[in-house]
Amino acid sequence: MSTLYTSCWVVTCDADGTEHESGWLLVDGGTIAAVGSGSEPRADERVDLGGALVTPGLVNTHHHLYQTLTRARAQQADLFAWLRELYPVWAGIDAEAEYAAARTGLAELALSGCSTVFDHHYVFPKGRTGLVEAEAQAARELGVRLIASRGSMDLGVSDGGLPPDELVEDIDAVLADTERLVGELHETGAGARVQIAVAPCSPFSVTKRLMTESAALARRLGLTLHTHLAETTEEEAYCMELYGATPVEYLTDLGWLGDDVWCAHCVHLSADDTADFAGSNTGVAHCPTSNLRLGAGVAPVREYLDAGVRVGLGVDGSASNERGDLLFEVKQALLVARGRGGPSAMTAREALRLGTRGGASVLRRDDIGSLEPGKRADFAVWRTDGLELGGAADPVAGFVLSAPHRVDRLVVEGEDVVRSGALVRADEGEIARAQREQARRFGP
Repeated sequence: MSTLYTSCWVVTCDADGTEHESGWLLVDGGTIAAVGSGSEPRADERVDLGGALVTPGLVNTHHHLYQTLTRARAQQADLFAWLRELYPVWAGIDAEAEYAAARTGLAELALSGCSTVFDHHYVFPKGRTGLVEAEAQAARELGVRLIASRGSMDLGVSDGGLPPDELVEDIDAVLADTERLVGELHETGAGARVQIAVAPCSPFSVTKRLMTESAALARRLGLTLHTHLAETTEEEAYCMELYGATPVEYLTDLGWLGDDVWCAHCVHLSADDTADFAGSNTGVAHCPTSNLRLGAGVAPVREYLDAGVRVGLGVDGSASNERGDLLFEVKQALLVARGRGGPSAMTAREALRLGTRGGASVLRRDDIGSLEPGKRADFAVWRTDGLELGGAADPVAGFVLSAPHRVDRLVVEGEDVVRSGALVRADEGEIARAQREQARRFGP
């Protein structure tokens, strides 16, 4: 069945930045058939959007869904102190809690216009199973796309790492479980709804052997690679002491730079590091709110973009960014870029591009991230008749600058996930109640 969405301002986020002020979008099944303005094509169904703004579905390139259970903790801590306080709390996670947390985080993201979510899950307490499977179940129920990671930590505090020893795993067990999850959950090709990435946690929680063997496994199976990197100045000092190298030098030595790799944060890259990322086509997940919340600094994203580095946006965990709203990160990316480089450092459309086409590029998904014929029908519809957009001469800039907004309609693979600002497949109130019940297990 074909559906024509009409009477809307379409921001395609294609390579040319095409916009259709009085536009329409033709969807056939789960695919975009055409986009344009003027004379309307025939369709089985016509939906009048009443002047709304239509953008690609937003793409989240870094998150920790389980952290919705532990918000507003360690409120004045830097990254390392924050982790030391929370690691023992997270040791209580199980599949039931993970499912409740994932539903909450994914629902928040969907209501912010996000259609594709990468989640970096790296906490696997001994004897607990089904954690990644719980995330996949939640994503399928809500209707969003999920790239779930089989993260890992094997460098405990007794061996010079940061996490407590009870949260580290055996390397062979990590690799075997990763391959199992790929066989059970990973989809390939255009329109894949659930995928698996390989994601050792960070240089201060993972050994060299796990990093290198994880990369070998990912490349043998054709998967992408992800880790945290250069989030704080303390991390660089830690890497120099432990490995005799900066974080980027360390990744380079391990063969971890490449077009199948993206790294979260990258707040503290030098000019040489930036050139190495650009030359190797390594991506960056920019998480401005989390970096500000933990006092880590602000990534020089303008410099990354000018150098040709692939950059997308991430909400990061809901314990270091208590709002799971990717549209808010679009605005934050704009503001922090201007805070570093002045009012011309980033435009509203460039920021929106980071949250759509940029994120898709970082995740190596060429089937989403823009509204073009042949791509998947993942798009967000935003009302423009609210108080906050009254008087905005440019509705696209007004939309970004006045964010956040609750999405009016979110469509994934041609099917409504959000309609009239409400979840279609789940009850928001029930999700919140179930999440709070699980969160009480983790203390005040």
